[in-house]
Order: sequence, then C-alpha cells, then structure tokens
Amino acid sequence: MSELNMSDLNLASPFHAPLGAPNPTFLDTILKPVRNWLDGVEIADRDTAHLLCKLIPAQCPFERDIVVLGHKLAHIPPMCKINPLYEQLVGLRFRSLCYLVDVCGENL
Repeated sequence: MSELNMSDLNLASPFHAPLGAPNPTFLDTILKPVRNWLDGVEIADRDTAHLLCKLIPAQCPFERDIVVLGHKLAHIPPMCKINPLYEQLVGLRFRSLCYLVDVCGENL
C-alpha cells in the first residue's frame, strides 16, 4: 500500500476553486467610488464629528421578529446586514470618535 502525498492530489478540479477574492458583483462595482470616498473623508471639525456620531448608530438597529398570537410571521434582519456601506459608515463614526478624543480632548 502506497502513501498518499499532497502533491499526488489533483486540486485543479472544478470542485476545488482557487483561493482568492470573489468576483465583484455589479453592486460592488457601482458602490466602489462611494466606499472609497467614505473611507477618505477626514474629520477636521468638532461640529462635524459630533454630527456624524449622532447620525451614525453605534450598533445595528432594527432587528425585529413580527409575532402575532405567539406565532412568528416574519423576521426583519439587522440593518447592517442589508446596508452595503455599513463598514464604511462605522469606520467614519470611529474616525469621528477618535478625532473628538484625540484632537479635541473630549471624554466620551
């Protein structure tokens, strides 16, 4: 009986996709400039930082189960799962908080 080596395996089959980034979807292609713009926004004003911290929620809002007479009729997922710009918005809020603490010296 021979030993099985990793080099003997044929990993080029269609069932073994190569590792890497998935192909971008149409939505990803359209939203890329907006994502880049949001990632590039620099906070340089205390009032702007406060406004962004108020407008962007600290956690995913609005996850709910709709229950009638003890039976679950529907589930509304958290908005962060639906929003394609959620990561950029949370990053913008984080940069605003960092600006307020580091530059303005506020305690939050």
